[in-house]
Amino acid sequence: MSESAPPPDPATVHDQAGERVTPVPTAVRRAVRGGIVGNFVDQFDIFLPVIVLTPATADVFGPNNLVSNAGLVFVAALLGRPLGAALFGPISDRLGRARTTEVALMGVAMTTLLIALVPGYSVLGGGTLFCIVGLRLLGGVFLGGEYTSAVPLAMEWSAPRRRGLASGFIMWMSPWANATIAAIVLVLLHTLTPRMYGEWGWRLPFLLGATLALAMRAYYRRVVVDSPAGERAPKGSNPLKEIVVGPHRRALVQVFVMMTGLWLLTDMAIPTLTSELRLASPLSAQSISWTMLCATAASAVTMLAAGPISTAMGRRTFFAGFGLLAALLAPLTYLAIFHTDRLAVVVLLVVILQVVTVSGYGPVGAYLCERFPSPVRSSGYGVGYSLSIVLPALYPYYLPTLQAHLGNQTAIALLLGLGGALVCVGGVLGPETNTIGRLA
Repeated sequence: MSESAPPPDPATVHDQAGERVTPVPTAVRRAVRGGIVGNFVDQFDIFLPVIVLTPATADVFGPNNLVSNAGLVFVAALLGRPLGAALFGPISDRLGRARTTEVALMGVAMTTLLIALVPGYSVLGGGTLFCIVGLRLLGGVFLGGEYTSAVPLAMEWSAPRRRGLASGFIMWMSPWANATIAAIVLVLLHTLTPRMYGEWGWRLPFLLGATLALAMRAYYRRVVVDSPAGERAPKGSNPLKEIVVGPHRRALVQVFVMMTGLWLLTDMAIPTLTSELRLASPLSAQSISWTMLCATAASAVTMLAAGPISTAMGRRTFFAGFGLLAALLAPLTYLAIFHTDRLAVVVLLVVILQVVTVSGYGPVGAYLCERFPSPVRSSGYGVGYSLSIVLPALYPYYLPTLQAHLGNQTAIALLLGLGGALVCVGGVLGPETNTIGRLA
């Protein structure tokens, strides 16, 4: 009687080619590190056109319709992200998250590189806008695919007690990416003449973004592997159908409600607040920049802390409580900002506002992955995260009407209250998830 083969060692996994064995602790560190740095690269690319192209808008798009042209670039990427989640989510669920992340990162790198090489308005005229909008739409598709695959992979590798912390580290990359781009642009504007920046200086951050994406793609290709739980899980025949009209549709609706609230809070507390400060406050441009920098740093720290806090108190309790706190404090804090002209007080109030609005993202990576089982996890995470961006980000089209009827600050305060309420309701409607062990 032949001796049976020994069972596989649970402390090891094979790489994508099946040729070498990677110890589980090493695989965990690599996947989580990839999720953290990958999200920085992802957010870096998202914020690039918003920050980098603003000082060069006339040189890139021409002297007419500057605001609407810049808006087209933003909306193109916005529409691409949910499309990318819907496309790459099912691929990730069926073929593997590490491999899908590689493909998405290559797409991000190529579209970002091509934007850096697009000739300016003086060469192509209106064709420059057409090219950049098209590339941003395609880049948004790949961006949606990157976090749709990489974040669930990192969460699947994370131990239950560390999942909230890993999520906090992943999510806090967003404010640091924003701050990094702003710092790069500031250095370029102080180093180059306006003409030099308009002709070629704006291209350098895009080249850097493409390089970062290529480096991350190489990292995933060389050292990151899919989790054993993901490999063992049965593959859904149609993951997108299952989350939209199938057994997981209620989870998608609940996540959509909660995330719509978070995105609404973000849009009102960061870009809208910045615009209103420039229009309605006596602060100088330098003081406003300093204020937003302080608030960004503070919210990044509290966003990181929110991850493990949600593990200790429960994700459902965290989001329900955070939403209620935001609904009550965010509108009052926002209104108070415009009733003082003391810089120190304004800085403190803006810090409080961003802490009670933006910090809620800390546990999002963990929570959304816990809401969907492995066969549909990337699809559920990606679509729930990306689709909820759209309505809040269209605020330039409905906010002016509200402001005309309610007043500038009152209308924004109302939307802040609505955002907090949606987060609270979304949290209450969902189950407690952080008691789940290894994601399967």
